[in-house]
Amino acid sequence: MDQIKIGKFIAEQRKKNNLTQMQLAERLNITDRAISKWENGKAMPDSSIMLDLCNELKISVNELLSGEVIKMEDYKKQAEENLLKMEKEREEKDKQLLNLEIVIGYFSSLTFLILIFVASFVEMQSWIRLVLIVFGSIVFAVGVGKAIKIEQTAGYYECDKCHYKYVPEYSSVFWALHMGRTRYMKCPKCNEKSWQKKVISK
Repeated sequence: MDQIKIGKFIAEQRKKNNLTQMQLAERLNITDRAISKWENGKAMPDSSIMLDLCNELKISVNELLSGEVIKMEDYKKQAEENLLKMEKEREEKDKQLLNLEIVIGYFSSLTFLILIFVASFVEMQSWIRLVLIVFGSIVFAVGVGKAIKIEQTAGYYECDKCHYKYVPEYSSVFWALHMGRTRYMKCPKCNEKSWQKKVISK
């Protein structure tokens, strides 16, 4: 999505409807700073208020995402292009999240191992040793929890039996046997257990 183009379009439509940033913000129950960020291309409207924003500006969501008024004959084509762009952006975001998962996993594991090593082999008072072990365990537990949450929500798991792609429950991912990002889970569609691979596209 072209945030600059969308921002300029929001500003044009706001002025066309004789609304100040403050007035529009009050109608949407947000701050005028948020409106300013949209119009300057620094942020996009949250999906939860897109419909309300479009109603206030008297435009469609498709036009908002396109950053321009769309002629009726081009409407379907533009809608499909916007959906493809949104899906591509979602996939890129999921790839970035999965890369972040690796960083979090390595960092928390390495921190845990270093602290346990220090606590085991360096001379120190018992209470300091205990603090290092507890702190290392907390870092590891939080890191693993965050990494699994990212893996659960970024992309989909594909059933090896029926090839259904879905986002599983956190508990299913947490307790599943796994080899890398392939996990042994029960498919919610065919109810069969199989080794399910992590995929980005649906």
